[in-house]
This record gives sequence, C-alpha cells and structure tokens, in this order.
Amino acid sequence: MSRHQPALASAAILRCLLALLVILFPMPSACASSPGAVGLLTVDGAIGPASADHVVRGIERSAGLGHRAIILRMDTPGGLDTSMRTMIKAILASPVPVVAWVAPSGARAASAGTYVLYASHVAAMAPGTNVGAATPVEVGIGPSAPPGQPPSGKDGNEPAPSPMTAKALNDAAAYLRGLAQLRGRNADWAERAVRDSSSISAEEALRLGVIDVLAPDTPTLLARLDGRSVTLPGRERRLQTAGAAVVEFTPDWRTDVLAAIANPSVALLLMTVGIYGLVFEFMSPGAVAPGVIGAICLLLGLYALQLLPVNYAGLALIVLGLAFMAAEAFLPSFGILGLGGIAAFVAGALMLIDTELPGYGIPPGLVGVLATACALLLFGTVRLALKTRRRPVTSGAAGLVGALCTVERTDARQAHAAWVRVDGELWQAISSAELAPDQTVRIVGRCGLRLEVVPANVN
Repeated sequence: MSRHQPALASAAILRCLLALLVILFPMPSACASSPGAVGLLTVDGAIGPASADHVVRGIERSAGLGHRAIILRMDTPGGLDTSMRTMIKAILASPVPVVAWVAPSGARAASAGTYVLYASHVAAMAPGTNVGAATPVEVGIGPSAPPGQPPSGKDGNEPAPSPMTAKALNDAAAYLRGLAQLRGRNADWAERAVRDSSSISAEEALRLGVIDVLAPDTPTLLARLDGRSVTLPGRERRLQTAGAAVVEFTPDWRTDVLAAIANPSVALLLMTVGIYGLVFEFMSPGAVAPGVIGAICLLLGLYALQLLPVNYAGLALIVLGLAFMAAEAFLPSFGILGLGGIAAFVAGALMLIDTELPGYGIPPGLVGVLATACALLLFGTVRLALKTRRRPVTSGAAGLVGALCTVERTDARQAHAAWVRVDGELWQAISSAELAPDQTVRIVGRCGLRLEVVPANVN
C-alpha cells in the first residue's frame, strides 16, 4: 500500500460521513428561512396527541423562522378534548398569525375542528366544506331535541340529561362562545353548534359570520388574507401574504411514532405482548429476550394509554385477564383460570377506550384475534401440563427406582453388599444375589441412604 492510500481512504470516509449528516440533518432551504414565507400545517383525520404535538411544534418552528403567518389546513371529524385544548392554547399564545383553513373541497371541521377554527386568528373554508356538530361526544352527550319539539325529560319521552352531562354540555358551549367573542365571530351559532349539533356549509358560514374568508386554493387564500389585521398577544399585525412562498411542515419521525403508539389498537397489542413477554421471562429465567422486549412493550403501552381516554375498569379487566391466563401455567386449575382470564380480557378490551369518537375505538375483530391467540396459547399450556403430569418421575427418590447403574466395587464386610455409581454419585447398595465389579444392576428400591438392587437381567 502506498503512503497516499491511507489519506485517500480517510478522505472517502469523511465524505461519506458528511453526506450522511446532510441526509439526516438537512440544511433549511432559503425559502424556509425567509421571513417572507408562510408556513403550512396539515391536520388530516381525528385530532389526537400526535396531531396536537405536530401543530404545537409547527407553530413554534414557524415563529422561530419569522414567517408572516401559518396556515392550518384541516379535514377532521373531531378528536380528543385534551388534544384539542392543547392546540387551542398554542394558537392563542402564538406570536405568528394562525389561519385555520378547512380544505380541500369535501373536507370538514366537525366537533373539535370547530373549536380550532373559532380559536384561530383567521377562519377560512374552501367551497364544498362544512363546519359544526360540536357537541362533546366523549362524555356520551347526544344532541338536544330539534327546534319546535319539547326538550327531553320534560314533555318528551327521553330521560332528562344527567347533571354531569349538563355540566359538560354547558362547559363546552361556554368555551366555544368565549372563543367566538374573542375573535369577533358569530357566538349564537357557536352555541347552537354545541347544544343542537348544528352544522353548516362554507357559504352559509361566511354569510353568518362564522368564518372570515372563502378560498378554494392556497394562492387565492393568500391573496384574500393580504391586508387583514389580526390581534396577536400584546399587539396588532397586518398580514402581508400576497405572493408569499408556502413552506409545508410535514410530520417527522417523532409525530409518526407518536401517532402509531397512540393508536388504541397498537396500545392494546403492546400491553398484551409486554405482559406475556414478562411472564415468559419468569417461566424461563435467563432467556433475557422475552423480558427485554416485554418490558419495552409494556412501558410503551402504558405511555400510550396515558395519552388516551381510558376506562380504568376496562384496563383492570385486561390486566386481570392476562394475569389469570399467566397463572394457568403455574396453578393446576385445568383451564378454569385461563377461561376466566379470556372472558375478562375480552370484556376489558371492548370497554378500554372511553369515547365514541371515530378512529379511537378498538375493533372487535382485533379483540377476537387476540382472544383466539390467547386461547390457543392457553390450550397449548394445559396440554403440555397434562402431558408432563403423565410422565414418570425422573428426579428425587422416586426417580431412582428402575434406573440402571454399575457396580463400582463390592463390600467385603457384608455379604451381597457393594458400592454402585448412579449419575456420577456413589451409593451403598445391597442385593439378594452375589454382585461383582463392573456388573450392571437395576435399582428396585431405596431405604434411607442404601439402595436395593438386582442384576439387570433379573426382572
């Protein structure tokens, strides 16, 4: 090797490392760092912990880059109350104007999306979209009676809402009305959206003063936002968005991972795998892999559950069911504990998530698959236990009877006595027949520390 080859190799390695750094940590483009740009965030689907985290970090990043505004493009059926309030707090405290835009055509801002739309500095919609139906469904509140009909619980046939239901309904109505008054929008319709689950189209929303702008696409939206004044914390700001470059903030790996583990189905799978992994580690100490995988899955599952509206009775039933099925491997209940565990697991899984929001339920098919897998595992465990129960004893005093051994030497002090080697150990033995060194004998009994043997060819 010449003296130049090490230097060339080092230079090649350095170039590879620099290329890897560029791929993993790309430099922000000129457009992204330009103060004249406008940020763009997309919320597509149910509002949950992942989408809330994406919006909060997107607003912070847009403010750090000095953008003129940030557009929040929405198409959502609603979402979790905690995630919605996290987004709204970030919007209200944002140093950069937030423009909530329900788009593209055919999109909707239902339930939690309505609150986010009202909280934004500018509310916009594309033609062919709708907004409303803001009644909180997490607590099981249904819509009130249609206009012109007597309210439930008075002259109607439906029972009156419970105090907790009425409290939650009043809280949601006051919250949305407060946002409407803060932004100068139609507060009366906001309350109807909560109490009557009212929903309207984009054109009607513009006419009623629910939204500020109607725009079919991004360039039109930027042109119609230009020159508007918005109120930021502590100051007024005039938007200058005509012809501004749009920088889209796509979800990163953190958002993708959070969205994956915050899925109720994935959380249930992680919990199940985690508990079974720890059980297998306890059954076979030293295997390491089941314990490590089980601990990681269990912690991820618990983290996911604390982000979701969990019914703790359902969670307790799941843990109890898995514990019963694990105990079946240690206790001779012949399947009783296991069957009770499967029943508890199924009941707990079906009632685990305490919400009726779309996208946050656990599919019954998944519960059935997990229950079937647990039943098959339980059946295999019981079958193995019964098979092991029928085997002869292979250890202890009872395990010696019937075993073959070799005479090590005879005992001259006593007739028909000798020393025999059994599994590497020397035992004193006595027989009714004469014994000789290196003779193969069979153990037929034991008395204390003395074995009773007979020649191997004697039955």
